[in-house]
Amino acid sequence: MTAISFTARNIRDVVSAKTHCAILPVFHKAKLTGAALQLDRASDGSIRSALALGDFAGNPGETLLLPGTGGAKRILLIGCGDPNKFDRKSARNVSKQLHDALCSTKATDSILHLGLLKLKERDACWLLSYLARFLTTASYRYTETLSSPKKAMKLSKLIVNASKELPVPTASSALRDGHAMGLGVNEARNLANLPGNICTPTHLARHARKLARNAKKLSVSVLEEKKMREMGMGALLSVSAGSDQPAKLIVMHYEGGKSKDRPHVLVGKGITFDSGGISLKPGAKMDEMKFDMGGAASVFGTLRAAIEMNLPLNVVGIVAAAENMPSGRATKPGDVVTSMAGKTIEVLNTDAEGRLVLCDALAYAARYKPDTVIDIATLTGACVVALGSHASALYANNDSLADDLLEAGIETYDRAWRMPLWEEYNAQLKSNFADLANIGGPGGGSITAACFLGAFTKKYRWAHLDIAGSAWNSAPKGATGRPVPLLTRFLMDKAGRER
Repeated sequence: MTAISFTARNIRDVVSAKTHCAILPVFHKAKLTGAALQLDRASDGSIRSALALGDFAGNPGETLLLPGTGGAKRILLIGCGDPNKFDRKSARNVSKQLHDALCSTKATDSILHLGLLKLKERDACWLLSYLARFLTTASYRYTETLSSPKKAMKLSKLIVNASKELPVPTASSALRDGHAMGLGVNEARNLANLPGNICTPTHLARHARKLARNAKKLSVSVLEEKKMREMGMGALLSVSAGSDQPAKLIVMHYEGGKSKDRPHVLVGKGITFDSGGISLKPGAKMDEMKFDMGGAASVFGTLRAAIEMNLPLNVVGIVAAAENMPSGRATKPGDVVTSMAGKTIEVLNTDAEGRLVLCDALAYAARYKPDTVIDIATLTGACVVALGSHASALYANNDSLADDLLEAGIETYDRAWRMPLWEEYNAQLKSNFADLANIGGPGGGSITAACFLGAFTKKYRWAHLDIAGSAWNSAPKGATGRPVPLLTRFLMDKAGRER
């Protein structure tokens, strides 16, 4: 994939600035000003001619590529619509238009003349951050098991000509943050896209150590099955019992804050392949169960973004990694296992395995005396039925934490929707033979799964993100990298990073 660099400058002489492509955002029926006016004059009125002929009107979705002038080899006009209706949705559309138009060229560098949009500082920062993130994620291509991967656009450098309203250091910071968030998304996507015969629990452990080798503030420890057994993690180990792949509890410490600062803990479900175990899944789309470690992938991706941003806070990433397979050793429906917290669990369905690995990881998280704990999991098909692919389901035992996550999702357009955790749902998890059953029947399946996890999170502020609908797409098939943007923005807010 193409690695894109992002920089901001104050370019005084627009005409002589050398670039493969000068990008001019143009509003509908707006007079040419600033950089657009200068380039129009230098090109003997080519931009005004295009407007007069009706070849380009500045409507949303419009693009027009013109011959260059001065130092610019090409001029790209991007339609922005009504200036009074230019909002974040419009800004997202402009980002996509810009990417698609550049893909049709062989331009390796470009200059975006931001001042033409006349945005306030906060809006300009949001646009630059989103644009850098979008272009970074749009350049992602899966390559690991392909002999001839698809090619991305040629662009390797984007320069932003900052506006009067936006100082260069502020613009540069917004671009860096967006780029870092995009790298985190790509990190998560690449891990989740790997096939299950490559991306095993052992592979995830190796990847964590590789990430730590390149980051001074990150350290990694891995608990093997023997240690987990000594600690009483019978729920997690019941999932890996039928597999030849040993489970791993991967713990990553990012120490960007002070030693006394309580960490934010991210716990990811890392089922590297989910056959359903003895409660075997249907064959159709079972290949997509390599994506069942999307929660773990998002923990890796969020930590990658935090490292890139050098966020001044402490984060602990815990990945409960296992493979769920049927065999003579596998856990059977009706078996009772004991969790690290001492609670016994009747396993009524071995395909409800994510909550079994998570409950032990959540119990383990308490040792860090965390400020917050957020678990992320492709947990239930019921979540997909309820919310589809547009929103992740959010559950929390603390209103303030829930609000912070919802706001982070809105800010990054990686949205979540809060679901109930009412006491009444706990009745569905009662068992005659254990403290809890691991499923609660057909009604409210995503809710009862969250209630199950809630039984292990009484000691701290906790939120659960069910990303079964948002973590990957079936057509075209591939991981989305969500909710890395939401989680990264949440950590940025906790670190005091301005929006």
